[in-house]
Amino acid sequence: MKRRETLDRFFITTPIYYVNAKPHLGHAYTTIVADSIARYHRLAGHETFFLTGTDEHGDKIVEAAEKAGSTPQEYVDSISEQFRTLWPEMMISNDDFIRTTEERHKKVVCDILQKVYDAGDIYQSEYEGKYCTGCEQFLTDKDLDENGLCPDHKVAPTVIKEKNYFFRMSKYQDWLKQHIQDNPDFIRPERYRNEVLSMLDMGVLEDLCISRPKSRLTWGIELPFDSEYVTYVWFDALINYITALGGPESENFLKFWPSTNHLVAKDILKPHAIFWPTMLKAAGFETYQNLNVHGYWLVQDTKMSKSIGNVIEPLAMKDKYGLDAFRYFLLREMRFGRDASFSERALVGRLNADLANDLGNLFSRVLSMTHKYFGGEVPEMGHRAHAEDVEILNLAMNSFRNYQQLFPRFQFARALEALWELVRGLNKYVDVTAPWALFKNGDTERLSIVMGTLLGLMRKIALHVWPVMPQTAETMLEQLGEAFTPQAVNLAEEADSFGDFIKPGTKLAKASNLFPRVELEEPEAKPQKEPKAKKEKKAQKTPAPAEPGVAEFADFQKLDLRLGTVLSAEPHPDADRLYVVKIDLAEPEPRQVVAGLREHFEPDFLIGRQVVVVANLAPRKLRGVESQGMIMAVKDKDGMQLLTATGSVENGSKVS
Repeated sequence: MKRRETLDRFFITTPIYYVNAKPHLGHAYTTIVADSIARYHRLAGHETFFLTGTDEHGDKIVEAAEKAGSTPQEYVDSISEQFRTLWPEMMISNDDFIRTTEERHKKVVCDILQKVYDAGDIYQSEYEGKYCTGCEQFLTDKDLDENGLCPDHKVAPTVIKEKNYFFRMSKYQDWLKQHIQDNPDFIRPERYRNEVLSMLDMGVLEDLCISRPKSRLTWGIELPFDSEYVTYVWFDALINYITALGGPESENFLKFWPSTNHLVAKDILKPHAIFWPTMLKAAGFETYQNLNVHGYWLVQDTKMSKSIGNVIEPLAMKDKYGLDAFRYFLLREMRFGRDASFSERALVGRLNADLANDLGNLFSRVLSMTHKYFGGEVPEMGHRAHAEDVEILNLAMNSFRNYQQLFPRFQFARALEALWELVRGLNKYVDVTAPWALFKNGDTERLSIVMGTLLGLMRKIALHVWPVMPQTAETMLEQLGEAFTPQAVNLAEEADSFGDFIKPGTKLAKASNLFPRVELEEPEAKPQKEPKAKKEKKAQKTPAPAEPGVAEFADFQKLDLRLGTVLSAEPHPDADRLYVVKIDLAEPEPRQVVAGLREHFEPDFLIGRQVVVVANLAPRKLRGVESQGMIMAVKDKDGMQLLTATGSVENGSKVS
């Protein structure tokens, strides 16, 4: 039986993070994903509940506390607080933060344990097995690698023989398999659904040991039916999702549980995909709606590990590059469900290309032109009749619809790419419609349509980007003269309504600088030692740098500096740092210039811009392509900046 969709409510959970170590990039990614999807659903008008928290019981906590020289309670208080204080700094909008050491949680765990025990699905038995402290569970031979080691922790498990309590998980194997087959979206992406079905096909599902004798472990929730045992950490931890809603009898549980979406990394797939649904079934509860599973963040193709020193600190990245750029990169770079590689170089590349060159450039250009042509106010719009208007509106409609289909299905990278197709399309729309030419020709009616269309679609982009980059989106809307409140937005309507987007006469910000370009700080290379004789010889041959001389006016007159508009910028076929640029200098044919701008600007940023060209430079070939001039630019600590006029001028105008 397929379960009904719950469209008006949404419950999203992160795993509760185990507090045997401080937060790192993996924790930040999962929580930012949960925050973004929660924000999306709020913007879509859904009543939303977002939960995160910490898991604080078990062997590893006791071990970590002993190493830290503190009691388990002191230790978990300290680490849990690090998670709690980190999330506001990452703009995480969770509705609750739960700890498994709280009394409210202990009560719900005991109530559910007693219910399952009374139903006959928990029994006591003597057991001898191979126990891995790192996994905090017994492993079978098929769980071990070829050397008899735990595949995750690379240590041999300890053989333990003891009496314990077991949950009759095997009883629900056939039910779980059928439920997964009947509900294709129950576990997603599909690769993890198939992985769980393979686990269930491998043989009879074993019963789950759900207790630890107090003779071995006291740090846990005591079993309600036997005070000599504490609860196994997974049977304790998973129930947090019910506790946070107020328990199974609460109004919130009845309201939100049918729409539950769990978000986990792939290393805890089995507890969430097998333990948890069978526990819910045994306790008489409906199972969750979706389990959403993501991959690992790798650093230099290796999973993050404190022991090899490649752990990424989320606050360090936020402070260095800005929170919203960091959040955007994480959702844009990882194809949800697959592993992804983290590097500062990739982060800086995304920041400069997608955020500075595409989105930042769009806002900067359009706001500046609106002030120049309409005194900084949104113009009255007439009827759109040009082909380029129809084309950009069709692109916008498809972009927003694709985004709204992909984002709530956790396909964030594809959703953002759909949105950025429109961002790039609007930059092209500026170049094609050439507002500066419309202004110069006095075509105010057409100019108002172009500028109104740009401003309206920029507003819609800001609304759609808010789940991922809330601070930036609110700044964008503020620059467009709008005070933002999520409750006032109906995201579905924004994909189809294309009238007057922003009320005419609305005053806009004079300028925008959302994402300044950044340069990656390369580590300083250690100077190589040279033999003394070679140094002396080199010193003799190297002339002192020439001092700038005084130029006569006649020298300056020799230079023919002209303004022209970039028509195209293609990568040089044989040089990674060069573009082959075509420039309109009001000559019979566009001027071809080979320019070293490829590291600093995307083609879309250059096209349509006016640049200063040394027009009488002797032609020469650069890597086999003839260059008929030079584009003037200046390099500073923030990167390369192009020289241009303060306003639009006729192509071919001479600098004097």
